[in-house]
Amino acid sequence: MTMSTDIGIMERPEIKQALPHRYPFLLIDKVLGGTVGECITAKKNLMQEDPCFEGHFPGRPIMPGVLVIEAMAQAGGVLSYLTMIDIEPKPLFFLAGVDNARFRRPVLPGEELFFQVDVQQVKGGIWFYNCEAKVGNNLAVSADIICAPGGDR
Repeated sequence: MTMSTDIGIMERPEIKQALPHRYPFLLIDKVLGGTVGECITAKKNLMQEDPCFEGHFPGRPIMPGVLVIEAMAQAGGVLSYLTMIDIEPKPLFFLAGVDNARFRRPVLPGEELFFQVDVQQVKGGIWFYNCEAKVGNNLAVSADIICAPGGDR
């Protein structure tokens, strides 16, 4: 594992190299920075046209909380990928658990949602993250997320 290497800005094409997700389930638009093996910051620009808003809820669109959790896990997946950049074949990680999830405010179309994902520990190939999603300085969602390898990419 490479440690203490800065993560630079990553746009969607680079994120797509790190994650297998594609539209409409690629839920992060940009990586803003971080440190390999430790933490990552990413964001999602929410648009009225995003598919989740059409049916959740008509007349009062709100991003489903499970999609916020998934976006935080995807940011963690990018961090795991970058941390394991020299390992071949690359493992494919799956969301294995969510603990202590708290939903503090709705996430609305037109907002920028920022994700902060910090590694708590890596044990037996399983990654434990502490995650927050914020709109501006306002905490929207927090959760402890577990991701486990489930095969090779």
